[in-house]
Amino acid sequence: MTRLHDLYDRGGQSPWLDNLKRSYLTSGRLAELVSAGVRGLTSNPTIMAKAIAASEDYDEAFSAALAAGQTVEDAYWDLVIADVSGALGVLQRVHDESGGSDGFVSIEVSPRLAHDTDGTMASARQLHGRIDKPNLLVKIPATEEGLGAIETMIAEGRSINVTLIFSLERYRAVIEAYLSGLERLLGHGGDVSKVASVASFFVSRVDTEVDHRLEQIAKQDAGSPTATLALAMRGRAAVAQARLAYGVFLELFAGPRWEALEKAGARPQRPLWASTSTKNPAYPDLVYVDTLVAHDTVNTMPEETLQHYLDHGAVQPISEADLATAEATFESLAECGIDLADVAEVLETEGVAAFAASFDDLLSKLQEKADAIGTIR
Repeated sequence: MTRLHDLYDRGGQSPWLDNLKRSYLTSGRLAELVSAGVRGLTSNPTIMAKAIAASEDYDEAFSAALAAGQTVEDAYWDLVIADVSGALGVLQRVHDESGGSDGFVSIEVSPRLAHDTDGTMASARQLHGRIDKPNLLVKIPATEEGLGAIETMIAEGRSINVTLIFSLERYRAVIEAYLSGLERLLGHGGDVSKVASVASFFVSRVDTEVDHRLEQIAKQDAGSPTATLALAMRGRAAVAQARLAYGVFLELFAGPRWEALEKAGARPQRPLWASTSTKNPAYPDLVYVDTLVAHDTVNTMPEETLQHYLDHGAVQPISEADLATAEATFESLAECGIDLADVAEVLETEGVAAFAASFDDLLSKLQEKADAIGTIR
């Protein structure tokens, strides 16, 4: 037994790995991590770009795809789908033993589609068709345009990982899309028990943005009580918001509406804490893990953070007192002049742009590689 097993058994939280690369499969490393307690896996365009661009592990398959007449972008998707399919196989046992509640692997629609509802739905359908596995989650960003796609995909009985959530308001809209989708599915005779979903709430990036704003406020009002409060509030916004998100989860997955769906076999859409590595070296290495333990949640961690947790992680579930403290933290942030709605808008815009840039940069590098292969031939 490891601390990751303890996190799940006592804390009710599923630890997932936030990384995917070919060597995890060929070396058996992913299987080792699953044995150590990892219960699922996430990836995103930036992760896949780093994996493919920084390794020769994909060169043979990429060359074969080009030789078969595929475009560079089609070859990219073949590489990603092969990795995801391999990871799905490794995690199938977890999925089976959990009764279908865990053991998931995520693949994201093209980041170019973040503001294209119809394009997102078409891509999600295609990915579910190409990877017809019960433990696959297709990732759809929680943009305004993504909400309609999320509801429709759930209504079609497709399992979805909703990504890039940065505010409580948007999180409520995501849950509404999930519940409405389940109701539509149930209404036309579908099996809601076959649908799984997580809502990926990004954590550390909130502190990065809010801390910067707090420091600017302190600089502008140096020596004032507001400046003192602003400096004292650094590193507190992200955990507070995630804890309040858990409160929203408890609120909305209760009562008559949810109970009717649950009676039909529906599963709650678990909150997933994403972006949980510590960006500021002044903060503890598990500040976004130890503080966010809660039943029916997921924490997806890069391997370095997983190793930190295996070494010294703690299981201390979120309490009612923690939720009250989080409310007080939000009040203090507002007193300092922090506009969390604007923070969320900035982070969503940056997140979508970063994933799109990684995707485009990788395709550019793959095109250079393809041109070089053509020259050699």
